[in-house]
Amino acid sequence: MIPGQTSRAALAARGEHTHSEPPPPPPVGVPAPRAVQRHSVRGQVLDALRTALLAGDLVPGEVYSAPALGLRLGVSATPVREAMQQLAVEGAVEVVPNRGFRVVERTARELAELAEVRALLEVPVMLRLARTVPAARWAELRPLAEATAAAAVRGDLATYGESDRAFHRALLGLAGNEQLVAVADDLHRRSQWPLLSRPATRRADLVADAAEHGALLDALAAGDLAVVESLIREHFTGAQP
Repeated sequence: MIPGQTSRAALAARGEHTHSEPPPPPPVGVPAPRAVQRHSVRGQVLDALRTALLAGDLVPGEVYSAPALGLRLGVSATPVREAMQQLAVEGAVEVVPNRGFRVVERTARELAELAEVRALLEVPVMLRLARTVPAARWAELRPLAEATAAAAVRGDLATYGESDRAFHRALLGLAGNEQLVAVADDLHRRSQWPLLSRPATRRADLVADAAEHGALLDALAAGDLAVVESLIREHFTGAQP
């Protein structure tokens, strides 16, 4: 084997096909997209796949190949494969050698464990911030809470999931600890991956969950530590997209 060349066996072990996979032509009537940087395409594909997961378009337990997903997204298999490898790192999918990637079948227990870890991490931080952050700073986060509420009213699971994470990132960002925000955001994202046996999320559940954001801002501005802690713990175990 030529030095630096990846063997076919290694490619197969990562769920990759070893034959040439040229990008598919654009659908009839659709102009070809402008050339973009590879990392930009990969990022766009990753965003699209995350949205598909949140919306339930990628089903837990199902196996998807990079070429097939590439056809659906109008890109070659390579950026899809790279994006799916990132999702595998995040725990959303797993590699199936010679076939592709299987969406992980998560359990209610795993979701409960994630909620517990998030509470252990975030509750002490939020209680500290409730004691130190001026009320005016909490008011600045109202637009983020309103964006989440609007997505909930529409029943838009994917947008709700992203808005919910943006709101929590902004809250924790006031602590000034970038590592904390990164770790908490990863846990939050993992808690949003779909469950195989979970019934479809109702719009009313999303609306109720989003309303907790406004209530939490009220409690933080008032410095009501008991209500802050109660709302955070309830939010972690409530409706999730």
